[in-house]
Amino acid sequence: MLVSWNPTRSRADFVVAQDGSATYRTINQALAAVSSMGKSRTNRVIIYIKAGVYNEKIEIDRHMKNIMLVGDGMDRTIVTNNRNVPDGSTTYGSATFGVSGDGFWARDMTFENTAGPHKHQAVALRVNSDLSLFYRCSFKGYQDTLFTHSLRQFYRDCHIYGTIDFIFGDAAAVFQNCDIFVRRPMDHQGNMITAQGRDDPHATTGISIQHSRVRAAPEFEAVKDRFKNYLGRPWKKYS
Repeated sequence: MLVSWNPTRSRADFVVAQDGSATYRTINQALAAVSSMGKSRTNRVIIYIKAGVYNEKIEIDRHMKNIMLVGDGMDRTIVTNNRNVPDGSTTYGSATFGVSGDGFWARDMTFENTAGPHKHQAVALRVNSDLSLFYRCSFKGYQDTLFTHSLRQFYRDCHIYGTIDFIFGDAAAVFQNCDIFVRRPMDHQGNMITAQGRDDPHATTGISIQHSRVRAAPEFEAVKDRFKNYLGRPWKKYS
């Protein structure tokens, strides 16, 4: 279903459009409608989000399971915010989009945090949803862009942008056929792509990157030789 869903041929349960052409103007409004259906819901709910920039802070809690968000394309349906640690958020709470409900799926969307490199920890997407899946999605930030917090996660044909620890956490996370873009950090910094955070010696978590590409983001290409860049670092004791 994730691969074959098409907004022109398939029927979404809820539709979001900023221009008022749908029932809901914001993603949070649609999610509130899903929440009102109650915990007894067992079927997957599909929310189609039309192209636009949605400046929202979103949290899908653990009771909201089997949610699927479908956008109009990477960099066309954009969820954005700029919360960050220096301005009062925690790393966990800075996420533009956080999802804890199991079985979350998303495709053809961009999740971003625009706080910038000078704001340090600023998460675009935080995932602690078991069996979550992201297809043709983009994640844009600088430090701590993608917080693969916990449980089992799968990313296919995605774009991930960042500087320091921008794929980090303690999930069992697989990245397949993805493009990883290193951005320009602050002048005194280097870049670390991954920071795995296992603190349990018996856990089977880790970050697996398969058939993917690491490259400089356009603004970093001309100055990349001035900075040290690393594939990863151990964040916790048993990383």
